[in-house]
Amino acid sequence: MSELYDSIRLTHLAAAFTSALGVDAPEGAESPCDIVLDRLFAEFGEGGADRVFIYNPDAVALWLFQKYTELFKDAISRTQIQLPILSVMPSVTPVCFASMYSGVMPEVHGIMRYEKPVLKIKTVFDALAAAGKRCAIVSTEGDSISKIFLERDIDYYIYPSVEECNEKALELIASDEHDFITLYNGDYDGTMHRNAPEGKQSIEALKANIAVFSQIYDAIKEKWSGHRTLLGFCPDHGCHEIDGGAGSHGLDMQEDMNIIHMFSFIK
Repeated sequence: MSELYDSIRLTHLAAAFTSALGVDAPEGAESPCDIVLDRLFAEFGEGGADRVFIYNPDAVALWLFQKYTELFKDAISRTQIQLPILSVMPSVTPVCFASMYSGVMPEVHGIMRYEKPVLKIKTVFDALAAAGKRCAIVSTEGDSISKIFLERDIDYYIYPSVEECNEKALELIASDEHDFITLYNGDYDGTMHRNAPEGKQSIEALKANIAVFSQIYDAIKEKWSGHRTLLGFCPDHGCHEIDGGAGSHGLDMQEDMNIIHMFSFIK
């Protein structure tokens, strides 16, 4: 048992995101993650959620959660489900987020390496927009989420810095005009590549991601008290250390493929 890979692949999330809002999954998407949906309907009733907020920190591996569990305590205390999830290959950002939001494997959606073309297949954003749901993507400029989901009938808030993105996300929660919000933070991934996954700056960035998630939860709890919200902490892939005190990912190895997702059901 030297190789232990998570059994639930992130391709099962797209259908869970749309089903939470009572909308059919994107065409071709894999079946929804029942662990999430069963708890969601148990918490909210058959009407499900009327708001979904997905926080996408980059490169938060399952092994980080296992080794530094205490760092995650604020997120753990705010979530009902902590779920090991399996990424896709190659385990790089555009490939993984394309699979997460389309519900299909890379050979189906077409992004097979580190590149950022606009996806031509249907995604969560297409399905929700077609059903009359208002969606928003909040991301730093130049990053995968700011590029591969363009050309949809949704709102895009693209900024130079993570701080501006997080501020805008809190503004969107306060304005309460969107049914589905995606927020991307790439600061841990960036510091990890330069300073190794467990470098001091990297751990500080990881702490910051957990703090942002906690802040989002608290804002939703206050501002969306009249709603039923699914909140997700959903990274794309993991990471591992390489020679020279740096970090990397993209390989078919447990450190890169096994990730931790967390879900909260707020009402």
